Amino acid sequence: MLLIFQRHPGWLCTLLLLLVASAANSQDLHFSQYFNAPLLVNPANTGFEPDADYRLGVNYRNQWASISNNPYKTFSVWGDAQLFNQRFENGWVGIGGALLRDVAGSGNLSSTKAYGSVAYHQMLGLSSLLSMGFSGGLVNKSVDISKLTFDNQWNGKFFDITIPSGEPFAYSSVYYLDLQLGVNYAWFPNENTYLNAGVSVMHLNKPNESFFAQKTALSETNRRMTFFLNGSFKQNDQWILSPNLYYSKMANSEELVLGLLANYNLSGDGNTQLIGGVYVRKGDAAIPMAGYQWNGFKLIVSYDVTTSGLSAYNQSRGAYELSITKTGLISPAARGTKCPVVRF
Repeated sequence: MLLIFQRHPGWLCTLLLLLVASAANSQDLHFSQYFNAPLLVNPANTGFEPDADYRLGVNYRNQWASISNNPYKTFSVWGDAQLFNQRFENGWVGIGGALLRDVAGSGNLSSTKAYGSVAYHQMLGLSSLLSMGFSGGLVNKSVDISKLTFDNQWNGKFFDITIPSGEPFAYSSVYYLDLQLGVNYAWFPNENTYLNAGVSVMHLNKPNESFFAQKTALSETNRRMTFFLNGSFKQNDQWILSPNLYYSKMANSEELVLGLLANYNLSGDGNTQLIGGVYVRKGDAAIPMAGYQWNGFKLIVSYDVTTSGLSAYNQSRGAYELSITKTGLISPAARGTKCPVVRF
């Protein structure tokens, strides 16, 4: 099926075709600041915040605005909390939820996902923690077919929308259940060192996603494997360095992101911090980041500088991204830290 978008030059139509075709074949929503969208990365991250009882977060991403009148816009709201922290001597339960929304292209190809997740975190001795999590959610994909034109609507001079498209669309909106499973392991041998690794399987049930009536193996959503490795190393009373690695594979597509963030202690007690660093997405973009943390609030902005062949068309202007998170304690007096982390 050939989709041609109106009001774009020929080369741009081809480019957008490839991008939208990728999205139509179940490309997942993603953020360059993946570490600030923890429930999207791995359900075992639910309630995994040693210094807090709860977390709330907002993520926004705007991509390809320099080459399209209808850029990809991705928005996420999420939150999680710890339960039974005082009941389990060496563990706790995490519950959470996330809502994601993505819209792109002349046909307003939209994806809306609502997930609920649960995880259990168990201390292993005095210096490690094992976490297992599960999430399930309802997904809606929709497209405005009336805003699309197709190859057989070309009359030799222009695309005539009065000519039948001949495409076997049965639906403009589909719904399905999506399941995820994940496991995390954290190691903290001393107060200056912290390592955390996790692996997850998304689309565990391989749901069907198609706007056509006939369901085939090609309309199944492929399982997505994701692995991450995070570290935090306290250098002194002013600096904490946090290297990170993220790898994800879905069918024949894969993504590798790695980089480093540095936290600088402005207030002396760690309550106010400056954040800066740079990440690289292999074969695609360099991603500088800057942020500010104060009293449980953290704001980070980043920009994807395109380094792939697409940079010749978008002048290296890829995407900008914003994340805001808030952590806190429901009852600070009764809170005990079971899993220490690197802190000022």
